[in-house]
Amino acid sequence: MAQVTVTIDGKAYRMACEEGQEEHLLDLAQQFDRYVTHLKDSFGEIGDQRITVMAGIMVMDELSELQKRMRGLENEVATLRKTRDDALLKADQNDAALTGSLTQLATRIEAVAAKLAGS
Repeated sequence: MAQVTVTIDGKAYRMACEEGQEEHLLDLAQQFDRYVTHLKDSFGEIGDQRITVMAGIMVMDELSELQKRMRGLENEVATLRKTRDDALLKADQNDAALTGSLTQLATRIEAVAAKLAGS
């Protein structure tokens, strides 16, 4: 297991992660640190724990909004797939009907041609 040192609010934290995930963990820590820094700039020194909780809640709020958007997009994709499937089914039915009509027409033309040839 790999270990990295991340910095949040100027404090270093040693953390373990899966091999190969070091850069990802460092990036996540930098993103979280930006939340903490934003809150400290907005509210001043109101306590490390409180700032950290507020930053965590902001992250969870953002995650919640993204999950809602994702569910909406998943529903839209499902609707589009159903619409596509319905259109393909209708196209197949139209093709079958057209093929049937053309077959009947060809049969009638052949019958007329046979009558004309026999006359």
